[in-house]
Amino acid sequence: MFKSRYINFLALIIISITAIVYLTDYIFGVVSEGTLAFLRWASIFGLVLYGIKKKSLTTWILVCLVIGASVGYDFPDVAVHLRVLSKIFLKMIKTIVGPLIFATLVYGIAGHSDIKQVGRMGWKSLLYFEVVTTIALFIGVAAINLFPVGMGIEAPAAMHEQITAAKPQTWQDIILHIFPENIARSMAEGEVLQIVVFSVIFGIGLIMVPKDKRKPMVDFTQSLSEVMFKFTNIVMYFAPIGVGAAMAYTVGHMGLTILENLFGLLLLLYGALLVFSLLVLLPIALIARIPLIPFIKAIKQPVSIAFATTSSEAALPRAMEAMESIGVPRKIVSFVMPMGYSFNLDGTTLYLSLASIFVAQAAGIDLSLGEQLIMVFTLMVTSKGVAGIPRASLVILMGTAASFNLPVWPIMAILGIDELMDMARTSINVIGNCLASAFIAKWEGEFDPNKEHGEEVFDADIQEP
Repeated sequence: MFKSRYINFLALIIISITAIVYLTDYIFGVVSEGTLAFLRWASIFGLVLYGIKKKSLTTWILVCLVIGASVGYDFPDVAVHLRVLSKIFLKMIKTIVGPLIFATLVYGIAGHSDIKQVGRMGWKSLLYFEVVTTIALFIGVAAINLFPVGMGIEAPAAMHEQITAAKPQTWQDIILHIFPENIARSMAEGEVLQIVVFSVIFGIGLIMVPKDKRKPMVDFTQSLSEVMFKFTNIVMYFAPIGVGAAMAYTVGHMGLTILENLFGLLLLLYGALLVFSLLVLLPIALIARIPLIPFIKAIKQPVSIAFATTSSEAALPRAMEAMESIGVPRKIVSFVMPMGYSFNLDGTTLYLSLASIFVAQAAGIDLSLGEQLIMVFTLMVTSKGVAGIPRASLVILMGTAASFNLPVWPIMAILGIDELMDMARTSINVIGNCLASAFIAKWEGEFDPNKEHGEEVFDADIQEP
């Protein structure tokens, strides 16, 4: 076996040669497809060698992302059957989310018996969420009006899957949807907002009972949260396979030509999300004096999971651990982040504002600025508590389209590339909620970047139990 210092060098040489050959083919078109395929898989071999040396879960997730994309491109018939692996991973993650939110949120409220701090964190969090998501909404509206990519768009000839049109929602329906009728069903259906509401009320009720009766339940929720984090560690061993399979399926069943008609919308979304990150999220981090390098290092694993699986839920347990690792107290992480999954979906809000106006443009419907704002604000409200799973945003979009008498076919056209758009908006959702936790901790004066276990969460050796 090569000495470890040569592995990185070998991988770098192989990848560099591949990049040069690909650039040459892009400019001159003189390289055969067989040569490109050989170099592509040689580069993957180099990445595998690097992953073996690094032994980091994050590294293997990124390596498997590349492998999955290559399998999807070169062997699409095989790739479409790999979806079962990504579904297994998502199912296991979904079993974690409900108990984890309940346990951490109840412990975060009742474990410290400071109802004033709970109320203070609540209004600070809601204020932060609403300001940031409103800015995201306006960036989406501005982007689609400056670059009206919906003009002249036609639906793809073939639709790969169908989604059920949602019924128009009244304001009464929206309010009623916030409150759980059956908490077990809310957990089973991934209704994050309902779980949060139940957990907050349960935690406040727990504070009100005598200490001797409160302590057993507080200890139970603390133990449950610890067990669910360990459960997460076990499931994360399967993460590289799950995210690689998800990427293989995406590329295999969509191919690369699907972008031809809708590339403008895809590019506009990515550009708007980049602008939002640079003009909103980055300044927030700088103003709050959050250490950027440790923060970026911490979030790279949950963000890569969110990007590959298009599921915010899949990244939640790791994101919570990552924020603890850089100095955000658990009582703040366990309160702010679950709330953020209901109220702080920055990427989803920006996408919905952009996509809703795109639908009107594609259908040839001229909406005034006032009508656009009414529609996107409705979307922002109806999206609160949307499950952090793939395609949930499309269901919300269809419900709002029905409310404003917009046609369905442009939404079905969006479906063709929604997986690629979902990757970006879900990643921004996770980044935004991680930043919110750190920001509120700073605001509360409880951010401690000198915690001793800071490296363990996101640089753990995957061979360790």
